[in-house]
Amino acid sequence: MEAEVNERTSVFKAGGIVAFPLGARTGEIDRCARELDRVHGNAALQFWKAECRKLADELSMLGLGEEQIRSQVLAFQAEVQAAIARRYEAPAVERNRSDSRT
Repeated sequence: MEAEVNERTSVFKAGGIVAFPLGARTGEIDRCARELDRVHGNAALQFWKAECRKLADELSMLGLGEEQIRSQVLAFQAEVQAAIARRYEAPAVERNRSDSRT
């Protein structure tokens, strides 16, 4: 079998399908971070649950086991948390710099 690659999966000559790691999906990570920054409370919780369920279902359809799915979703969650933190990091650094000059 020839190697075939698309945006969601990579098929190797041995015939195994490997999902690209969720934590490497920067577009999805940024989109979720923006949305979670915009919504709050129950709306944020419902959005987040739906996103994680969608990702888990996608990995399940690709044949990943429950532990692999859990690991991938947790890695994705960590990347989204880091993206949210980075959204506030730069403004805080700039504020600290301007405060120290006065």
